[in-house]
Amino acid sequence: MTSSFSARSFSTSQTLRQDEQIRMLILGSPGAGKGTQSGRLTKKYGFQAVVGGDVLREHVRLGTDIGLKAQKVMESGSLMPDEIMMELMTTKILDLGDANFLLDGFPRTLGQAKMLDEALVVAKKPLTLVANLDVPEEVILGRVLDRWVHLPSGRTYNLSYNPPKEAGKDDVTGEPLSKRPDDNIETFTSRLKSYHAQTEPLREYFAQRSGQDGLIFVNLEGRTSDEIWPKLEKALQSRYPSLSPLSG
Repeated sequence: MTSSFSARSFSTSQTLRQDEQIRMLILGSPGAGKGTQSGRLTKKYGFQAVVGGDVLREHVRLGTDIGLKAQKVMESGSLMPDEIMMELMTTKILDLGDANFLLDGFPRTLGQAKMLDEALVVAKKPLTLVANLDVPEEVILGRVLDRWVHLPSGRTYNLSYNPPKEAGKDDVTGEPLSKRPDDNIETFTSRLKSYHAQTEPLREYFAQRSGQDGLIFVNLEGRTSDEIWPKLEKALQSRYPSLSPLSG
């Protein structure tokens, strides 16, 4: 396990200009809390969250040219080609202009990471910060088994640290909560194997890229999202001294 916070990543020479755009990627195994941290960054600092699955579904819903291509792949049961995901994601990123953004759920493979890296460098919008959420697997397993979801809204609860006000019911609507079909030991173990085989190499890739093209990589260790959050904020504030929360 790598160190939880690398001071060498934040030398004075690597501090960004105050007006420079934040282009961030969050990595971590299934259940590590990527969505939770993305939500906090969006709410507190106004980041634009670019979630791979959401971008894909939006294009399919709108029936765009690339969305129709993606729909055919989905209907065939095949894996989504890297080229389609690249077109979807780079288009979305460039459409954001100078807004601070964070990527969640993409890239998923080393091939996608290299393609994205190259495309963003060419567009003069390379990633500037990659944060890996390093949570012990036994902690994640317990978190997944305790997770309940309000399917219509996507609101998520956890019996360990974020339980619903009334057992088994959504806080907002009072409707019943459900378990995700893949929130079980067998499926989670399979997802972890897939992660280690495909996605974990991303951590090594970006760790090696740290210091190149303005990119900084940090590894943030913790057992809970609340434990990791201040470390994530420290990484951001060290990298971007002028970063401040949204007013109001």
